[in-house]
Amino acid sequence: MAAKGKAKAPKGSGASAGAGPEEKDFLQLSAEELGALREAFEDGNLSAAARKLQATLQSLENVRLDVAVTGETGSGKSTFVNAIRGLGDEEPRSAKTGVVETTLDPTPYPHPKYPNVTIWDLPGIGTPAFQASRYLERVQFGRYDFFILIASERFTAHHAQLACEIQRLGKRFYFIRSKVDVDLAASRQRRPTSFSEEGVLNEIRAHCRDRLRAEGVAEPPVFLLSMFELGKYDFHLLGETLERELEGHKRHALLLALPNVSRQILDKKRASLQRHVWLIAAISCGLDPKPVPQVPGLFCDLKLLVDAFQGYFRNFGLDRASLATLADQVGKPAEALRAVLRSPDQVDEALVVELLGRVAGGVAGFTQQLETVPILGALASSGVSFAIVYKALRLFLSMVEEDCQRVLLKAFEEEPGL
Repeated sequence: MAAKGKAKAPKGSGASAGAGPEEKDFLQLSAEELGALREAFEDGNLSAAARKLQATLQSLENVRLDVAVTGETGSGKSTFVNAIRGLGDEEPRSAKTGVVETTLDPTPYPHPKYPNVTIWDLPGIGTPAFQASRYLERVQFGRYDFFILIASERFTAHHAQLACEIQRLGKRFYFIRSKVDVDLAASRQRRPTSFSEEGVLNEIRAHCRDRLRAEGVAEPPVFLLSMFELGKYDFHLLGETLERELEGHKRHALLLALPNVSRQILDKKRASLQRHVWLIAAISCGLDPKPVPQVPGLFCDLKLLVDAFQGYFRNFGLDRASLATLADQVGKPAEALRAVLRSPDQVDEALVVELLGRVAGGVAGFTQQLETVPILGALASSGVSFAIVYKALRLFLSMVEEDCQRVLLKAFEEEPGL
Protein backbone atom coordinates (compact mmCIF):
# COMPACT_ATOMS: atom_id res chain seq x y z
CA MET A 1 0.00 0.00 0.00
CA ALA A 2 1.14 3.49 -0.55
CA ALA A 3 0.52 7.15 -0.76
CA LYS A 4 -2.57 9.11 0.09
CA GLY A 5 -6.13 8.70 -1.10
CA LYS A 6 -9.68 8.08 0.01
CA ALA A 7 -11.42 4.74 -0.06
CA LYS A 8 -15.15 4.15 -0.12
CA ALA A 9 -17.02 1.55 1.87
CA PRO A 10 -17.01 -1.93 0.34
CA LYS A 11 -19.83 -2.81 -2.01
CA GLY A 12 -21.89 -5.96 -1.91
CA SER A 13 -20.96 -9.16 -3.68
CA GLY A 14 -23.04 -8.36 -6.76
CA ALA A 15 -24.31 -11.95 -7.17
CA SER A 16 -27.07 -12.44 -9.69
CA ALA A 17 -30.60 -12.30 -8.33
CA GLY A 18 -32.09 -15.72 -7.86
CA ALA A 19 -28.77 -17.57 -7.61
CA GLY A 20 -28.62 -19.68 -4.50
CA PRO A 21 -25.59 -19.60 -2.19
CA GLU A 22 -24.35 -22.92 -3.57
CA GLU A 23 -24.92 -21.99 -7.21
CA LYS A 24 -23.48 -18.52 -7.51
CA ASP A 25 -19.78 -19.47 -7.42
CA PHE A 26 -20.00 -21.83 -10.39
CA LEU A 27 -22.30 -19.47 -12.24
CA GLN A 28 -19.42 -16.98 -12.08
CA LEU A 29 -17.14 -19.26 -14.12
CA SER A 30 -17.02 -17.63 -17.55
CA ALA A 31 -17.37 -19.50 -20.83
CA GLU A 32 -13.65 -18.90 -21.39
CA GLU A 33 -12.76 -20.44 -18.01
CA LEU A 34 -15.02 -23.45 -18.55
CA GLY A 35 -13.50 -23.91 -22.00
CA ALA A 36 -9.98 -23.86 -20.57
CA LEU A 37 -10.96 -26.41 -17.93
CA ARG A 38 -12.62 -28.65 -20.50
CA GLU A 39 -9.57 -28.55 -22.78
CA ALA A 40 -7.18 -29.31 -19.92
CA PHE A 41 -9.20 -32.26 -18.66
CA GLU A 42 -10.57 -33.61 -21.94
CA ASP A 43 -8.54 -36.83 -21.84
CA GLY A 44 -9.49 -37.59 -18.21
CA ASN A 45 -5.86 -37.66 -17.01
CA LEU A 46 -6.06 -35.40 -13.96
CA SER A 47 -2.35 -35.25 -13.14
CA ALA A 48 -1.32 -34.52 -16.75
CA ALA A 49 -3.96 -31.81 -17.02
CA ALA A 50 -2.90 -30.28 -13.71
CA ARG A 51 0.74 -30.17 -14.85
CA LYS A 52 -0.37 -28.33 -17.96
CA LEU A 53 -2.31 -25.85 -15.85
CA GLN A 54 0.63 -25.45 -13.47
CA ALA A 55 2.79 -24.33 -16.40
CA THR A 56 0.12 -21.78 -17.28
CA LEU A 57 0.07 -20.48 -13.69
CA GLN A 58 3.86 -20.21 -13.58
CA SER A 59 3.82 -18.30 -16.86
CA LEU A 60 1.28 -15.92 -15.38
CA GLU A 61 3.34 -15.38 -12.23
CA ASN A 62 6.67 -14.93 -14.06
CA VAL A 63 5.66 -12.60 -16.89
CA ARG A 64 7.91 -9.54 -17.22
CA LEU A 65 6.62 -5.99 -17.40
CA ASP A 66 9.02 -3.10 -18.08
CA VAL A 67 7.71 0.46 -17.81
CA ALA A 68 9.75 3.46 -18.99
CA VAL A 69 9.29 6.80 -17.20
CA THR A 70 10.78 10.00 -18.58
CA GLY A 71 10.26 13.76 -18.61
CA GLU A 72 12.09 16.99 -18.01
CA THR A 73 14.24 17.64 -14.96
CA GLY A 74 12.14 18.43 -11.89
CA SER A 75 8.90 17.13 -13.39
CA GLY A 76 8.52 14.43 -10.72
CA LYS A 77 9.46 11.37 -12.76
CA SER A 78 11.61 9.81 -10.01
CA THR A 79 8.90 10.51 -7.44
CA PHE A 80 6.42 8.77 -9.74
CA VAL A 81 8.77 5.77 -9.99
CA ASN A 82 8.70 5.58 -6.20
CA ALA A 83 4.97 6.20 -5.78
CA ILE A 84 3.92 3.57 -8.32
CA ARG A 85 6.07 1.06 -6.40
CA GLY A 86 4.45 2.00 -3.08
CA LEU A 87 7.56 3.74 -1.71
CA GLY A 88 8.35 7.18 -0.34
CA ASP A 89 11.27 9.22 -1.69
CA GLU A 90 13.43 8.54 1.38
CA GLU A 91 13.05 4.77 1.62
CA PRO A 92 16.12 2.56 1.00
CA ARG A 93 14.98 1.13 -2.36
CA SER A 94 13.57 4.38 -3.74
CA ALA A 95 14.75 6.27 -6.82
CA LYS A 96 16.86 9.34 -6.14
CA THR A 97 14.89 12.58 -6.52
CA GLY A 98 15.91 16.21 -6.85
CA VAL A 99 15.50 19.50 -8.70
CA VAL A 100 18.55 18.77 -10.89
CA GLU A 101 18.88 15.78 -13.22
CA THR A 102 19.84 12.77 -11.13
CA THR A 103 19.42 10.08 -13.82
CA LEU A 104 22.23 9.82 -16.37
CA ASP A 105 21.44 6.31 -17.65
CA PRO A 106 18.29 4.17 -17.65
CA THR A 107 18.00 2.92 -14.07
CA PRO A 108 15.85 -0.14 -13.27
CA TYR A 109 13.76 -0.18 -10.08
CA PRO A 110 12.12 -3.59 -9.51
CA HIS A 111 8.83 -3.56 -7.65
CA PRO A 112 9.48 -4.54 -4.00
CA LYS A 113 6.77 -7.25 -4.06
CA TYR A 114 6.75 -8.21 -7.75
CA PRO A 115 10.37 -8.29 -8.95
CA ASN A 116 9.33 -9.16 -12.51
CA VAL A 117 7.71 -5.73 -12.75
CA THR A 118 10.40 -3.09 -13.31
CA ILE A 119 9.93 0.67 -13.48
CA TRP A 120 12.76 2.32 -15.42
CA ASP A 121 13.80 5.88 -14.55
CA LEU A 122 15.12 7.30 -17.83
CA PRO A 123 17.37 10.34 -18.36
CA GLY A 124 15.59 13.69 -18.76
CA ILE A 125 14.58 14.99 -22.17
CA GLY A 126 15.05 18.72 -21.65
CA THR A 127 18.48 19.29 -23.22
CA PRO A 128 18.70 21.75 -26.16
CA ALA A 129 20.30 19.08 -28.37
CA PHE A 130 17.52 16.54 -27.67
CA GLN A 131 16.62 14.29 -30.62
CA ALA A 132 13.90 11.69 -30.12
CA SER A 133 15.38 8.95 -32.31
CA ARG A 134 18.85 9.18 -30.74
CA TYR A 135 17.33 9.30 -27.26
CA LEU A 136 15.32 6.11 -27.81
CA GLU A 137 18.37 4.36 -29.23
CA ARG A 138 20.41 5.43 -26.20
CA VAL A 139 17.84 4.15 -23.67
CA GLN A 140 17.32 0.86 -25.59
CA PHE A 141 13.75 1.41 -26.77
CA GLY A 142 13.02 -2.27 -27.39
CA ARG A 143 13.10 -3.44 -23.78
CA TYR A 144 10.07 -1.40 -22.59
CA ASP A 145 6.41 -2.36 -22.82
CA PHE A 146 5.17 1.24 -22.77
CA PHE A 147 6.31 4.78 -21.93
CA ILE A 148 5.15 7.34 -19.37
CA LEU A 149 6.01 10.96 -20.32
CA ILE A 150 5.78 13.41 -17.40
CA ALA A 151 5.57 17.21 -17.25
CA SER A 152 4.95 19.38 -14.19
CA GLU A 153 3.98 22.64 -15.89
CA ARG A 154 3.53 22.25 -19.64
CA PHE A 155 4.30 19.70 -22.32
CA THR A 156 6.95 20.80 -24.78
CA ALA A 157 8.02 20.00 -28.31
CA HIS A 158 10.41 17.42 -26.81
CA HIS A 159 7.52 15.48 -25.26
CA ALA A 160 5.62 15.56 -28.56
CA GLN A 161 8.63 14.52 -30.65
CA LEU A 162 9.32 11.61 -28.35
CA ALA A 163 5.69 10.48 -28.39
CA CYS A 164 5.53 10.58 -32.18
CA GLU A 165 8.74 8.56 -32.47
CA ILE A 166 7.49 6.00 -29.93
CA GLN A 167 4.25 5.68 -31.90
CA ARG A 168 6.13 5.35 -35.19
CA LEU A 169 8.13 2.47 -33.70
CA GLY A 170 4.94 0.70 -32.63
CA LYS A 171 4.62 1.18 -28.87
CA ARG A 172 2.23 3.01 -26.59
CA PHE A 173 2.82 6.15 -24.54
CA TYR A 174 0.88 8.07 -21.89
CA PHE A 175 1.27 11.69 -20.79
CA ILE A 176 1.14 12.55 -17.09
CA ARG A 177 0.73 16.14 -15.96
CA SER A 178 2.11 16.06 -12.42
CA LYS A 179 1.81 18.40 -9.40
CA VAL A 180 -1.82 19.31 -10.07
CA ASP A 181 -2.30 19.63 -6.30
CA VAL A 182 0.06 22.64 -6.44
CA ASP A 183 -2.00 24.22 -9.23
CA LEU A 184 -5.24 23.64 -7.33
CA ALA A 185 -3.84 25.19 -4.15
CA ALA A 186 -2.62 28.25 -6.07
CA SER A 187 -5.96 28.66 -7.85
CA ARG A 188 -7.87 28.33 -4.57
CA GLN A 189 -5.70 31.05 -3.03
CA ARG A 190 -6.11 33.40 -5.98
CA ARG A 191 -9.86 32.89 -6.44
CA PRO A 192 -11.30 31.73 -3.10
CA THR A 193 -14.91 32.61 -3.89
CA SER A 194 -15.10 31.29 -7.45
CA PHE A 195 -12.73 28.33 -7.11
CA SER A 196 -13.88 25.08 -8.73
CA GLU A 197 -11.61 22.03 -8.54
CA GLU A 198 -13.33 20.39 -11.49
CA GLY A 199 -13.07 23.59 -13.52
CA VAL A 200 -9.34 23.96 -12.84
CA LEU A 201 -8.65 20.31 -13.70
CA ASN A 202 -10.63 20.57 -16.94
CA GLU A 203 -8.70 23.72 -17.85
CA ILE A 204 -5.33 22.04 -17.23
CA ARG A 205 -6.35 18.93 -19.16
CA ALA A 206 -7.60 20.93 -22.15
CA HIS A 207 -4.45 23.09 -22.21
CA CYS A 208 -2.21 20.00 -22.19
CA ARG A 209 -4.10 18.34 -25.01
CA ASP A 210 -4.26 21.49 -27.12
CA ARG A 211 -0.51 22.06 -26.82
CA LEU A 212 0.34 18.45 -27.70
CA ARG A 213 -2.02 18.51 -30.68
CA ALA A 214 -0.35 21.71 -31.87
CA GLU A 215 2.97 19.84 -31.75
CA GLY A 216 1.63 16.99 -33.89
CA VAL A 217 0.26 14.41 -31.41
CA ALA A 218 -3.16 13.43 -32.76
CA GLU A 219 -5.00 12.01 -29.72
CA PRO A 220 -2.78 12.60 -26.68
CA PRO A 221 -3.73 10.42 -23.66
CA VAL A 222 -3.27 12.90 -20.78
CA PHE A 223 -3.72 12.09 -17.08
CA LEU A 224 -3.54 14.56 -14.18
CA LEU A 225 -1.80 13.32 -11.03
CA SER A 226 -0.34 14.32 -7.69
CA MET A 227 2.49 12.00 -6.72
CA PHE A 228 1.75 12.67 -3.04
CA GLU A 229 -1.99 11.97 -3.39
CA LEU A 230 -1.78 9.18 -5.92
CA GLY A 231 -5.31 7.90 -5.35
CA LYS A 232 -6.88 11.20 -6.43
CA TYR A 233 -7.53 12.91 -9.76
CA ASP A 234 -6.87 10.71 -12.85
CA PHE A 235 -4.93 7.80 -11.38
CA HIS A 236 -7.87 5.39 -11.67
CA LEU A 237 -8.36 6.49 -15.31
CA LEU A 238 -4.70 5.74 -16.01
CA GLY A 239 -5.14 2.30 -14.44
CA GLU A 240 -8.26 1.62 -16.53
CA THR A 241 -6.49 2.67 -19.73
CA LEU A 242 -3.43 0.51 -19.06
CA GLU A 243 -5.65 -2.46 -18.15
CA ARG A 244 -7.56 -2.08 -21.41
CA GLU A 245 -4.49 -1.72 -23.63
CA LEU A 246 -2.09 -4.30 -22.16
CA GLU A 247 -2.32 -7.96 -23.18
CA GLY A 248 -3.50 -10.61 -20.68
CA HIS A 249 -0.54 -11.71 -18.57
CA LYS A 250 1.08 -8.26 -18.55
CA ARG A 251 -2.27 -6.72 -17.60
CA HIS A 252 -2.47 -9.03 -14.58
CA ALA A 253 1.10 -8.18 -13.55
CA LEU A 254 0.37 -4.46 -13.77
CA LEU A 255 -2.82 -4.67 -11.70
CA LEU A 256 -1.11 -6.60 -8.92
CA ALA A 257 1.76 -4.10 -8.83
CA LEU A 258 -0.42 -0.98 -8.65
CA PRO A 259 -0.53 0.55 -5.15
CA ASN A 260 -3.76 0.08 -3.21
CA VAL A 261 -4.84 3.72 -3.20
CA SER A 262 -8.43 3.69 -4.48
CA ARG A 263 -11.58 1.59 -4.57
CA GLN A 264 -11.31 1.31 -8.35
CA ILE A 265 -7.83 -0.22 -8.10
CA LEU A 266 -8.94 -2.69 -5.43
CA ASP A 267 -11.94 -3.77 -7.52
CA LYS A 268 -9.77 -4.38 -10.59
CA LYS A 269 -7.12 -6.19 -8.59
CA ARG A 270 -9.68 -8.56 -7.09
CA ALA A 271 -11.33 -9.13 -10.48
CA SER A 272 -7.98 -10.06 -12.03
CA LEU A 273 -7.14 -12.46 -9.21
CA GLN A 274 -10.64 -13.91 -9.30
CA ARG A 275 -10.24 -14.83 -12.97
CA HIS A 276 -7.48 -17.28 -11.98
CA VAL A 277 -9.12 -18.91 -8.94
CA TRP A 278 -10.29 -21.85 -11.06
CA LEU A 279 -6.70 -22.40 -12.19
CA ILE A 280 -5.36 -22.68 -8.63
CA ALA A 281 -8.30 -24.88 -7.58
CA ALA A 282 -7.80 -27.27 -10.49
CA ILE A 283 -4.05 -27.61 -9.81
CA SER A 284 -4.60 -28.11 -6.09
CA CYS A 285 -7.11 -30.89 -6.67
CA GLY A 286 -5.44 -32.53 -9.67
CA LEU A 287 -1.65 -32.43 -9.30
CA ASP A 288 -0.77 -33.87 -5.90
CA PRO A 289 -3.99 -34.09 -3.87
CA LYS A 290 -3.93 -35.54 -0.37
CA PRO A 291 -6.78 -36.07 2.07
CA VAL A 292 -7.51 -33.29 4.54
CA PRO A 293 -8.65 -35.17 7.67
CA GLN A 294 -10.42 -32.15 9.15
CA VAL A 295 -12.66 -31.87 6.05
CA PRO A 296 -14.09 -35.30 5.13
CA GLY A 297 -14.11 -36.01 1.40
CA LEU A 298 -11.66 -33.24 0.54
CA PHE A 299 -8.47 -34.05 -1.40
CA CYS A 300 -6.15 -31.17 -2.31
CA ASP A 301 -2.63 -29.75 -2.12
CA LEU A 302 -2.73 -27.71 1.10
CA LYS A 303 0.71 -26.17 0.62
CA LEU A 304 -0.34 -24.70 -2.71
CA LEU A 305 -3.42 -23.20 -1.07
CA VAL A 306 -1.41 -21.72 1.81
CA ASP A 307 0.86 -20.06 -0.77
CA ALA A 308 -2.18 -18.71 -2.66
CA PHE A 309 -3.80 -17.34 0.50
CA GLN A 310 -0.54 -15.69 1.55
CA GLY A 311 -0.27 -14.19 -1.93
CA TYR A 312 -3.74 -12.64 -1.64
CA PHE A 313 -2.77 -11.22 1.76
CA ARG A 314 0.30 -9.53 0.25
CA ASN A 315 -1.57 -8.45 -2.89
CA PHE A 316 -3.81 -6.26 -0.75
CA GLY A 317 -1.02 -5.00 1.50
CA LEU A 318 -2.19 -6.68 4.72
CA ASP A 319 1.14 -8.28 5.64
CA ARG A 320 3.01 -6.67 8.52
CA ALA A 321 5.70 -5.07 6.32
CA SER A 322 3.10 -3.37 4.08
CA LEU A 323 1.03 -2.16 7.02
CA ALA A 324 4.16 -0.77 8.68
CA THR A 325 5.06 1.13 5.48
CA LEU A 326 1.55 2.57 5.18
CA ALA A 327 1.48 3.52 8.87
CA ASP A 328 4.75 5.39 8.45
CA GLN A 329 3.46 7.22 5.37
CA VAL A 330 0.27 8.42 7.06
CA GLY A 331 1.83 9.02 10.49
CA LYS A 332 -0.29 6.53 12.41
CA PRO A 333 0.61 3.51 14.56
CA ALA A 334 0.68 0.22 12.69
CA GLU A 335 -1.33 -1.30 15.57
CA ALA A 336 -4.20 1.07 14.76
CA LEU A 337 -4.33 -0.24 11.19
CA ARG A 338 -4.06 -3.90 12.23
CA ALA A 339 -6.90 -3.36 14.71
CA VAL A 340 -9.47 -2.96 11.91
CA LEU A 341 -8.63 -6.31 10.29
CA ARG A 342 -11.37 -8.92 10.53
CA SER A 343 -9.30 -11.66 8.97
CA PRO A 344 -6.35 -13.12 10.95
CA ASP A 345 -3.14 -11.12 10.64
CA GLN A 346 -1.24 -14.27 9.71
CA VAL A 347 -1.99 -16.85 7.03
CA ASP A 348 -1.07 -20.44 7.89
CA GLU A 349 -2.33 -23.95 7.25
CA ALA A 350 -4.76 -23.83 10.18
CA LEU A 351 -6.52 -20.80 8.69
CA VAL A 352 -6.77 -22.45 5.27
CA VAL A 353 -8.22 -25.64 6.73
CA GLU A 354 -10.71 -23.63 8.79
CA LEU A 355 -11.98 -21.82 5.69
CA LEU A 356 -12.16 -25.05 3.68
CA GLY A 357 -14.27 -26.55 6.45
CA ARG A 358 -16.48 -23.48 6.57
CA VAL A 359 -17.44 -23.70 2.88
CA ALA A 360 -17.58 -27.52 2.72
CA GLY A 361 -21.07 -27.63 4.18
CA GLY A 362 -22.32 -25.44 1.34
CA VAL A 363 -21.39 -28.02 -1.29
CA ALA A 364 -22.80 -31.10 0.44
CA GLY A 365 -26.03 -30.97 -1.56
CA PHE A 366 -24.34 -29.62 -4.64
CA THR A 367 -24.14 -32.80 -6.73
CA GLN A 368 -26.82 -31.85 -9.24
CA GLN A 369 -25.34 -28.37 -9.74
CA LEU A 370 -21.87 -29.85 -10.34
CA GLU A 371 -23.29 -32.16 -12.98
CA THR A 372 -24.73 -29.19 -14.90
CA VAL A 373 -21.19 -27.79 -15.39
CA PRO A 374 -19.83 -29.90 -18.29
CA ILE A 375 -16.19 -29.89 -17.32
CA LEU A 376 -16.83 -31.23 -13.83
CA GLY A 377 -17.84 -34.54 -15.34
CA ALA A 378 -14.22 -34.90 -16.47
CA LEU A 379 -13.01 -33.92 -13.00
CA ALA A 380 -14.90 -36.97 -11.72
CA SER A 381 -14.14 -37.63 -8.05
CA SER A 382 -12.29 -34.31 -7.76
CA GLY A 383 -15.52 -32.41 -8.45
CA VAL A 384 -16.55 -31.84 -4.84
CA SER A 385 -12.97 -31.06 -3.79
CA PHE A 386 -12.73 -28.57 -6.65
CA ALA A 387 -15.96 -26.91 -5.50
CA ILE A 388 -14.73 -26.59 -1.90
CA VAL A 389 -11.33 -25.21 -2.84
CA TYR A 390 -12.77 -22.84 -5.42
CA LYS A 391 -15.28 -21.40 -2.94
CA ALA A 392 -12.67 -21.06 -0.17
CA LEU A 393 -10.30 -19.13 -2.46
CA ARG A 394 -13.05 -16.75 -3.52
CA LEU A 395 -14.18 -16.28 0.08
CA PHE A 396 -10.69 -15.36 1.29
CA LEU A 397 -10.14 -13.05 -1.67
CA SER A 398 -13.29 -11.13 -0.73
CA MET A 399 -12.25 -11.04 2.93
CA VAL A 400 -8.86 -9.48 2.24
CA GLU A 401 -10.22 -6.92 -0.22
CA GLU A 402 -12.77 -5.77 2.35
CA ASP A 403 -10.05 -5.67 5.00
CA CYS A 404 -7.96 -3.52 2.69
CA GLN A 405 -10.89 -1.11 2.38
CA ARG A 406 -11.13 -0.88 6.17
CA VAL A 407 -7.38 -0.27 6.48
CA LEU A 408 -7.49 2.53 3.90
CA LEU A 409 -10.45 4.20 5.62
CA LYS A 410 -8.61 4.05 8.95
CA ALA A 411 -5.33 5.24 7.45
CA PHE A 412 -6.80 8.34 5.84
CA GLU A 413 -9.48 9.30 8.33
CA GLU A 414 -9.00 12.70 9.88
CA GLU A 415 -8.04 12.80 13.54
CA PRO A 416 -10.56 14.45 15.91
CA GLY A 417 -9.90 18.14 16.37
CA LEU A 418 -7.99 18.57 13.10
